[in-house]
Parts: sequence; structure tokens; C-alpha cells
Amino acid sequence: MRTVGFLFLVLCCINSLVSQTEATLLGRWSDPNLVGSSAYNNTYNEIWGLAIGDREYAVIGSTAGTHFVDVTDPAQAEEVYFVHGASAGPHIIHRDYHNYRCYLYGVADEGTSSLQIMDVSYLPDSVSVVYDTNISLMRSHNIFIDTAEAKLYCLAAFGGPASGSAMRIYDISSPTEPVYLAEYNNFGGLAVGHVHDAHINNGLAYLNCGNNGFAIVDFTDPLAPQTLGLLTSYVFSGYNHSGWPSADGQHYYLGDENHGYPIKVLDVSDPADVEVLGVVPAPKEAISQTIPHNQIVACNYLYVSYYYDGLRIYDISDPANPVPHSYYPTSVWPFDNNYRGAWGVYPYLPSGNVLVSDMQRGLFVLSGPGDTCGDRDLSHIDCAVATPTSELEASVPTLRVYPQPAQGQLHLQTTGDFAIADATLQLFLLNGQLVHTFPRRDIAAAPTALDLPALPAGVYLLRVTTATAAHAVKVVVE
Repeated sequence: MRTVGFLFLVLCCINSLVSQTEATLLGRWSDPNLVGSSAYNNTYNEIWGLAIGDREYAVIGSTAGTHFVDVTDPAQAEEVYFVHGASAGPHIIHRDYHNYRCYLYGVADEGTSSLQIMDVSYLPDSVSVVYDTNISLMRSHNIFIDTAEAKLYCLAAFGGPASGSAMRIYDISSPTEPVYLAEYNNFGGLAVGHVHDAHINNGLAYLNCGNNGFAIVDFTDPLAPQTLGLLTSYVFSGYNHSGWPSADGQHYYLGDENHGYPIKVLDVSDPADVEVLGVVPAPKEAISQTIPHNQIVACNYLYVSYYYDGLRIYDISDPANPVPHSYYPTSVWPFDNNYRGAWGVYPYLPSGNVLVSDMQRGLFVLSGPGDTCGDRDLSHIDCAVATPTSELEASVPTLRVYPQPAQGQLHLQTTGDFAIADATLQLFLLNGQLVHTFPRRDIAAAPTALDLPALPAGVYLLRVTTATAAHAVKVVVE
């Protein structure tokens, strides 16, 4: 491994006073009824984006589940659907999302959770949970989907065919029927406790292995991967958290999740001899406490969710020399040697708008730098010819739950020529606490009455589950 001198890196880190502008806030969304986690008081976590038809959506995780927010007009950002997490409540800190075609894959890293696969074809009307089980996977810290190879990579995974895996791979060529392929805990002789995050495209994987370092691995044959290079010692090395390659694949922006540690610029043109070229200029305030969290490259810009420092955007027209471009301070939390503020960023919407999730304050929709390139098509999916893949999925667009608000009783019915057989119905608080389970029953075109227990007025979630799918509907009780 080649590396530059420590003094040069420190000087680069201090050189952060380059002129930059504040991005424009276009819209916000949050839900005051949600609870914060018991760890960092973070109500919100990961962010993802979808473009379906002529509309754009933010997908943001919370302690309760997955929120779908229509951001086509950011000033009128509105939650159009919610999927209850298999595990929910203040113990939830992490969720993660990636989509493959018209299916969104979601995981959590706490509690007795599951892999949830959600068909987003019917947005903005509904989202169908077509797979919700922990038989194959119970928890995962992060996921990444190699869409070119139809492979789901689960990072720091637990449950299912192996009790715990640094990383495992599933074949999702049949999107609603994931097939476990293998687990990996060693790369080229480097034993790793876990893989925290990854970027994989066409089988080429950049793996962030926490305190064990960084690996570049070829998974073209997922059953016989080839380790191409390792980086285990470098200036400002700490907890190797995440990163993203440049568009040309010659550079990689590596973040260690440690207070005061800058993002490193790597030359990965030769995976067997990775070179540390320098660092990305850190935000100028409280450099000793600043912490990069998640990085994404789109067009000629590097987007970083920088915890307390909010969103930071860098011009990487010269990939080896990132230049500060713009920023937005999502967080109002003072530096306190903890982990708060901007969690994730998503810059691929066709509009060029940028989505940011703040752990305490929710969704921010910001103006982007005005770039135009092919990356802007990455989030756009064509679901016009989607075919229902399960009994409940077919029913969701015509499953009625009324009246809203309810007083003492709810009615459920379908309006098509079908029925939902042997469904389990459960009522939850928004923090994930189960408050009532109804007797199992069929739901058909004729109304099915549910007698509500004595409940305080408020918003609840009715979860309808069959052997193959699950669906959650908000219920207002007065």
C-alpha cells in the first residue's frame, strides 16, 4: 500500500475554508407522533428515493417502520403510505433500503425483525408487502443490491441459514423469492467480524469491514469470490464505515466513522496496490468532533451526510481533489461527542433534488447543484406492467378499512372478485407496541366487522397478515 505523509493530510483537512453556498430548502416532512430510539434519540434513520411514472418519492425509515413520502412538489411533501416494521419501537436504531425493479427491500438491525419486500407498483395509492419473514434473514445492519447481477448483499446479517455472517448473498432473480447462496467471513486471509457497508456493481465489491479495514473483492462467481486487494493500515484509519467509487471507478471516497477523522480519497485503479491520495476537506466548525456518515457519488459530485454538520456536497470534477460546493445544516443539535444529525442522503431523483434524513428532525428536500447526467435515471423505475405476486398484494388497492375516524367498530371489505383468506389482524401503537389481536378471519366483498377494544383516542396501525404477505393501515380512533 502506498500512502502520503501525515502532515499533508492534516493540511488538507484544515484547508476547508473554500467558498461554498447554502443549498435551498425545498420542503420537509416529519411525524410528531413517532418516538425516538433509546440509544441516540433518533426517530429517523435511512433514506432512499423512487421515481415512478411522473412522481417522486422519499422512503425514510423510523423506529416504527417505513414511510413513503410524495416529494414531487417538495413544498407539499406528504406521506402517502406507511409499512409497519416487523420489529418496531424505541429499540430500533437502524433500517436500510435498496430497490430492485419495482420492489423495495428493507431490513432492521435490532429486535426480532425480518426481510421485508415491498411492491411499490401501486404508489401513491398503496404499497404491498409481498414478503415478510425471518426464516431466511432476521436482522441486517445494511444491504446493497447489485442490480446488474440480481444479487442482494446482506451486511452484518443474523438469523436464517446461518446464525451470524459478516456478509451473505441472496439471489433475487425472482424478486419475491430470495435464495440464499453463501456467507463470507474472510477475504483473502483477512478475517472480519462484520462487513458494515458495501458498494457492488457487476460483481465488483468495495467492502467496508469496520475495524478490520477495507477489501476489494470480485463476486462475479458468488460461490468462488476472488479478493483483489486489501487496505488495513492507512492515515486516519479507524472504524471503516462506508464509501463510494467515482463514476470512472478509478477513485474511492472512504469514510471512517470516528470523531475528527476526514474522508480519504483512494486511488483504486490497481486494487492490488491502493493509494491514499489525500482527504476531503472537513467542515470548518469543530473539526475535532465532525464525523462523516454516509457518502454517495452522483454525476460529478460527492454527497455526504455529515451528522452534526448536515449535508455537504463536493465538486469532484477532478476526482482526486474534491472541492467544497454547497451545504445545508439539517441539525440544530450541538456537538456532544455522540452521533446525531444527518444520517443519509439520496441524490438520484430525476428532478435533481436531494433527499436527506436527519436522525431527530426527519426528511429534508434540498436543491441540488444543478447537474445533469445519466445517474439521474437510476431511481426511475417503470412499474406500468406490474403483475400482482401474491394474494394480499392483489387485494391491497381495493382493501377498505372504514370508518375513519372509528368509534367502537371498524369494517373491512374488498371490492374486487377475490377474498383474503385466514388473515391475522393486529392493532399496534405507532411505537410498535401491540395493543390487541383480533380472531383470525377471512376478508371478502361483504363487510367484516371488527369490534375495537376500549382505546384512547389517537392514531393506530392495523396489521393484516397472511401466510405470504403483510399489510399495515393507519386507523384513527376517536
